[in-house]
Amino acid sequence: MNRLYRSNRNVVFSCKFHIVWCPKYRRSVLVDGADERLKKIIARVCEARNAQLIELEVMPDHVHLLVDVDPQFGVHRLVKVIKGTSSHELRRDFAFLKRRLPTLWTNSYFVSTVGGAPLAIVKQYIENQKHV
Repeated sequence: MNRLYRSNRNVVFSCKFHIVWCPKYRRSVLVDGADERLKKIIARVCEARNAQLIELEVMPDHVHLLVDVDPQFGVHRLVKVIKGTSSHELRRDFAFLKRRLPTLWTNSYFVSTVGGAPLAIVKQYIENQKHV
């Protein structure tokens, strides 16, 4: 995070979101390589959509993402693309995901702006998820 603000052709912005979502039925299926593959997919989608990936942690039963999103693209569209792309690719590459779940992700997710909390605190919270 080199700059405080980013811009597109029309808007100067700083729109940072903490996003959390989980697999269907909160099953612990993000294991055995699926977690590392998911991290690569999310990084690729964020780069393609001009979203700045700040922090990412994949737990066996949920995902934490801290990202700076272009407000004209929208956080809801970014989540939709990430979940759609990752579901398609992970279920194609990991057969156990097809056997255990009818669909990979729930329809819902949590999103919160991080304007109220210092960014370093939210980033530290996500980094420490594996150690809880």
